[in-house]
Amino acid sequence: MESVAIVHSKNDLNTVIEKGIDLIGGIPRLYSPFIIKPNICISNDRSGYANTRIDFVETLIHWALKRNQHLTIKIVESDSESKYIDNAYTKFGYRHMIEQLNASGYDVSLVNLSHELLRNVRLNGAYFSHLLFPELLLNPGFIVSLGVAKTHGLTLVTGVLKNLFGLLPRKDQMFYHPRINDVIVDVNRLVKPELCIVDARVGLEGWGGVYAKPIVRPVQRVIIGRDPVSVDATMSRVMGFDPATIRHIVETAQFDRGTLYPHLLGESLESSIQPFQRPAKLRETALVTR
Repeated sequence: MESVAIVHSKNDLNTVIEKGIDLIGGIPRLYSPFIIKPNICISNDRSGYANTRIDFVETLIHWALKRNQHLTIKIVESDSESKYIDNAYTKFGYRHMIEQLNASGYDVSLVNLSHELLRNVRLNGAYFSHLLFPELLLNPGFIVSLGVAKTHGLTLVTGVLKNLFGLLPRKDQMFYHPRINDVIVDVNRLVKPELCIVDARVGLEGWGGVYAKPIVRPVQRVIIGRDPVSVDATMSRVMGFDPATIRHIVETAQFDRGTLYPHLLGESLESSIQPFQRPAKLRETALVTR
């Protein structure tokens, strides 16, 4: 049975990451390129928690390099309406971080997927029949989806599945919002992470334009697994939601991306639940019609 670890974040991050990965059976081999997709969705984050925090990214990099110092590591994200990622990389400390790592002899780089070589991919998807997609992500690589626990007016929750929406290279990503759930499913059919992590040390309630300032929820958990549906289903339950009602999770589960009912390890679900409020202006298409 697919396993997901729920780890209390009271310890230092390296210990948290190691414990979570050990609980799910470990990672037998890390290989290049080791691609990390954080959630960097906005340049003006008044809450301080809308984006994946750089301390998690840096700790994950050191965890990986400890196991294979010869890894080529790439941090990837695209431009969007709310940011130019090259500017965001500088603003949030990514550029300084990789300069220090490279000065120590490691091979770490920042990638703007909006400027990468694109390949026309045919996909018999819910939304795309074909799309221009970064070639880097179509070649074999160890991909990590590193999301943040948030509610969202378009999808109810945003975790590791919706995080991959940010792989799409076009800047005007709001173009996809009318059918965002279909788009999320298609992107997750195309890209399968090897490792999925939700940083739920702190979650945001009301992200996605529902409130002027989202509400910060201290959850004090990190959720780790191999399959994005399994991880997001667990995250949803921790947030007090039933994943069987959330459209993009249910529909992605049909494509071998995990299960709505994984085996949970580590902290109990009951002790981890921190109920979030459903967005006041939740779009009806975010939910499964029964």
